[in-house]
Amino acid sequence: MPNVSRRTIALASLATLAATLAPKDRAWAEKKYGPGVSDTEIKVGQTIAYSGPASAYGQLGQAEAAYFKMINDRGGINGRKINFITVDDGYSPPKAVEQTRRLVEQEEVALMFGMLGTPLNLATRTYLNSNKVPQLFVAAGSEQFANPEKFPWTIGFQPTLRSEGIFFGKQILAVNANPKIGVLYQYDDFGKEMLSGLSDGLGSKAAAIVASESFTPTDPTIDSQIVKLKSVGVDTVMLFAYAKQAAQAIRKIYELNWQPDTYLHSGSASMSATLIPAGLERCVGIKTARYMKDPSDPRWRDDPELKPFYEWLNEYLPTANSSDTFFLSGWTFSQMLVQVLRQCGDDLTRENIMRQAASLKDFRNPGLLPGSLINTSRTDYRVVKFMTLERFNGKNWESAGT
Repeated sequence: MPNVSRRTIALASLATLAATLAPKDRAWAEKKYGPGVSDTEIKVGQTIAYSGPASAYGQLGQAEAAYFKMINDRGGINGRKINFITVDDGYSPPKAVEQTRRLVEQEEVALMFGMLGTPLNLATRTYLNSNKVPQLFVAAGSEQFANPEKFPWTIGFQPTLRSEGIFFGKQILAVNANPKIGVLYQYDDFGKEMLSGLSDGLGSKAAAIVASESFTPTDPTIDSQIVKLKSVGVDTVMLFAYAKQAAQAIRKIYELNWQPDTYLHSGSASMSATLIPAGLERCVGIKTARYMKDPSDPRWRDDPELKPFYEWLNEYLPTANSSDTFFLSGWTFSQMLVQVLRQCGDDLTRENIMRQAASLKDFRNPGLLPGSLINTSRTDYRVVKFMTLERFNGKNWESAGT
């Protein structure tokens, strides 16, 4: 009997201990939500240029909305639907700030996603970081969006503008030991960082930049800048511009019967937004840095990784041009956010959303070039690092062989 009593006491003690621990265990399993999240939805905010000088890029927002609709039709993410609130900022920093504040303070979105443009993202970055709102996978390449020490709530996606400029500098010297380089650049942080990176890539040959002409997004034309570059004997032209001005520059170069070696910012290498408006015959020989697959390139026509892209496009955007890189870009960017939210599980606090964005391990995004894997950490916010040089042949982009 004494043994039985001790056993009974021991079992009773274990039961008491279990009862004491159970609430804590249940607490660990509880769902954790921040603003904009419930059992049924995750609110995601975005401002993008549906109007104004960069309105061609509004197709990114349309594609992202269509991708999230597909995700929702398939049950959402861990049972929650994405409520994607995308609004027009006209590519105006003040309007972007106004719309961002409305999305955060009135709509109470969990995070901001995919805002276009360096100046707009810089304009909203301090506000979002001060309020600890994730600013994820911005559609701008400034190194300032890969600075986790000072701005831990902001992360980019594409290769940084500086790294692209460095890449161009090295590629130029690989084919021309003594170039005379002229630069057309947008007079803001975007253009200035590209120009700085180019100088760094040229190294001891930085003096090869013999002329640089700037413009603002609202300038009606850049014809005079192109004429000035030609007048100083430039043999290599860098177009650090978005679609509208890039197309204008290509047309003007052609009209001048000028044939410099021309390099185009990767973000403007779109068939529909830049090359077709410029005239495909005028674009032959132009080079760009490529980090994503191009749906207009025959190399990727039967790519098994892009089969889901064409199926999605056919079902959710049936009138879209499948060769337009903006739609593939929107499809690609959206998968980044979906991956992060999946990794969050039931912990959808803003802190954990940001933590997961900085914890991607060998993530393979099918829209990127083969061999490109995404790895991020608390000290490394550079998302895509791999790129190659490509040349336009009059019909599509092809490898430039370097």
